[in-house]
Amino acid sequence: MQATRRSFLKGLSAGALTLSVMGFDLKAVHAYATSLKIEGAKEIISVCPFCAVCCQIIAHVKDGKLVSTEGDPDFPVNEGALCAKGAALFGMYTHTEGRVLKPMYRAPFSDHWEEKDWDWTIDRIAHLVKEARDKDFKEKNEKGEVVNRLESLFWMGTSHASNEECCVINSAVKSLGMVCIDHQARV
Repeated sequence: MQATRRSFLKGLSAGALTLSVMGFDLKAVHAYATSLKIEGAKEIISVCPFCAVCCQIIAHVKDGKLVSTEGDPDFPVNEGALCAKGAALFGMYTHTEGRVLKPMYRAPFSDHWEEKDWDWTIDRIAHLVKEARDKDFKEKNEKGEVVNRLESLFWMGTSHASNEECCVINSAVKSLGMVCIDHQARV
């Protein structure tokens, strides 16, 4: 039988229970265990959202907040191991310090960034995409064949998008006729 971290911890727990029944004082061990951030947290089995492998993760939730994530050692595909993106899932979800959280805009020829609201930003993007599409959309090629494509805009995906987000984005950009599409899903 191959020992895993989980089986080791289960065995350790059984051993501690045996020692406590035999009269050993485990108050110090209990005090340490209660200081662990996952003590008392509910384990929720979930799936890493970053690629099609769909490695299982264990999300530890305490008082309605995510306190930890780890690979699920009982899942046969990843056996508890996670790639760099999966291992960084907790930090990506919880760490906001130093992260830009609002749209920032730098006007053409300007030397500074200004904060804009989401409605202005989405309207601006939609206007620029429509302007480019109206100007450059090709309904037919040189042979007169219907192609319905837009070659002047390019979409670059991100490894921070989930599979579902990538699917929606891909459908949206293809509906505009965009054919220049790539994705940076590598670790």
